[in-house]
Amino acid sequence: MKLITWNIQWGRGIDGRVDLERIVRTAREIADFDVICMQEIADNFPGLAGNDDGDQFETLARLLPGYRRIEGFGVDLAGDGARRRRFGNVIFTRYGVLSVRRHALPWPADPGKETMPRVAIEATLQAPMGALRVTTTHLEYYSDIQRRAQAQRLCQLHDEACLRALHPGRATSEGGPFDTTPQTTHALLVGDFNFPPDNPAYGDIQQSLAAEVPAYRDAWPLVHRNRPHAATFCVHSQEYSRSPYCCDFAFVSSDIAQRARGLQVDAQTQASDHQPMLLELDDR
Repeated sequence: MKLITWNIQWGRGIDGRVDLERIVRTAREIADFDVICMQEIADNFPGLAGNDDGDQFETLARLLPGYRRIEGFGVDLAGDGARRRRFGNVIFTRYGVLSVRRHALPWPADPGKETMPRVAIEATLQAPMGALRVTTTHLEYYSDIQRRAQAQRLCQLHDEACLRALHPGRATSEGGPFDTTPQTTHALLVGDFNFPPDNPAYGDIQQSLAAEVPAYRDAWPLVHRNRPHAATFCVHSQEYSRSPYCCDFAFVSSDIAQRARGLQVDAQTQASDHQPMLLELDDR
């Protein structure tokens, strides 16, 4: 199984040009991916640098025929006329989609900080290994208070999902919303977390709130042992006046940690201000 995660900055490259075709072409050059998770997708946000009012969710879907689309909006605002203004994340997958949940992440007040609401998209996919829960997200950049709360909530959501899988409710098959849906402890959490590995939030995500739950584990040390994380942000741009560092991660539940066989960062592309990451798992 090959999964790419990438904050595409609404398709805006280091050259300032918004080009979704370049994004998809670059991703295909990295791998013949089964799943791609993208963050910072815009619909009707012409105020973003280099952007127009296009629906990027729709454009990406046209560029990725044969993939199923699962989108989620952290920002969903009134626009001109009947058209909304939306900003969020998306999952495209070749696999069957068994179920989808969209989680609004915590957004506590933090006076004086630039912030926006954040979302996590959770899709349970029918992968060759069986049901696999894939979550993608993009945490707050400017507010440590909000980012820490969001990281802790992601840990809680994983624990809740695992406990539902380990202790299922009463099965129904009545054709209604109470019918049984696939629940699994096998899970991936990927995206732009906006913190480096030495931030406390990095540890928060990898906590287990219940002893029987297979906690998330960062796939990088599983694959690369003691090698430092490859930088994923500020590699080709000094817009944020920071040295390059890693803030994009792929977390794997510990019960499938042994399946992690590869995790690589494409350090060359300048199609976004973030670098794409490719996770490979043994899928049988």
